[in-house]
Amino acid sequence: MKSSFTLLARNNAWANHRLLATCEALPPGEWDAERVSFFPSLKATLEHIHEVDLYYLDALEDGGRGRALFSEDRSFPDAAALRLAQAPVDARLIAFCETLTEADLSRQVATDRGAHGIVAERVDHLLLHLFQHQIHHRGQAHAMLAGTSVAPPQLDEFFLDYDRHPSAEAYQ
Repeated sequence: MKSSFTLLARNNAWANHRLLATCEALPPGEWDAERVSFFPSLKATLEHIHEVDLYYLDALEDGGRGRALFSEDRSFPDAAALRLAQAPVDARLIAFCETLTEADLSRQVATDRGAHGIVAERVDHLLLHLFQHQIHHRGQAHAMLAGTSVAPPQLDEFFLDYDRHPSAEAYQ
């Protein structure tokens, strides 16, 4: 199971890099242009992924900052700035998954749920939730890109040799 989480973390880093690198090609005004989705722009959607990654990594690493992380300004002027900020977060997640033991997977960590208090969650469940969250919102960003002059990148070919994009090799 541990190796699966490491592969998911590596795939996540590759997908974030590929999506953000594609967004760097957007013409001026397109990064934060209003769009139809859960969040109102590519900027807001991809910043949300970054912020939530930090929140869950803090819980997984027993950082203790919890929801206080959401009060910090994490607004990025463009996709290049966000890509540079996201890369070390993705590297932390990979490193966390690489050091997991089988016993760690069922370990409980504290998640600060605001008005609901501190909720203990299993590490494996929290990781699966985090990966699902990232995929969900990257899909929204992917769909938003389809409404721009920049074609959305393929993001679904990491694991299989058959159609793996060459850029994924750096994340294996």
